[in-house]
Amino acid sequence: MKSLNYWGRTRYWWIVLVVGILMVFCGFAYWFWPVAGYAVASQLFGWLLIIAGVVQLCVSAGNERPRGWGWWLVGGIIDMFIGFMLVRSVVLSEAVFPYFIAIVFLFWGMSYIFSSIGSRNKRYWWLYLINGVLLMTIGFFFLEAGWVQDMEMTSFLASLAFIYWGFSLSMLSYDMRPIEKE
Repeated sequence: MKSLNYWGRTRYWWIVLVVGILMVFCGFAYWFWPVAGYAVASQLFGWLLIIAGVVQLCVSAGNERPRGWGWWLVGGIIDMFIGFMLVRSVVLSEAVFPYFIAIVFLFWGMSYIFSSIGSRNKRYWWLYLINGVLLMTIGFFFLEAGWVQDMEMTSFLASLAFIYWGFSLSMLSYDMRPIEKE
């Protein structure tokens, strides 16, 4: 029986797991030490987005290209672009941090929603739908935080969002593990 998986299966699933765990640790660090400031958070998350972008490009360009590799390619390009913009200039990253992060979360929220639609025949397809809606909600909150220039709200959202995103990536990596051939 052939198993359909929107995100594809790869033997490098553990790299996505490592990125997810790093995002959880960084989110908790920022939660407990918000005094570290906006600049440190934007730089830290910029580097995490660069790493996540490289991983996504590697997954989409591999010999065993997974189903849905286009989402990985576009997501990798977006994540790397935003990551490089965040680490390029501290002044620029402080001004546009909420907007860049909003773009990332809105993109991944939409991709999870499309993933749930594409995998309606799977048992837990609705988890992808809920995850997509939650990621898009976080993205809209970041847009609102940037609009009102509320750094406290952005700091709280950044820590919460990256903890959630890290757990989300960790669970996604489990779904990406190759199935042993019988």
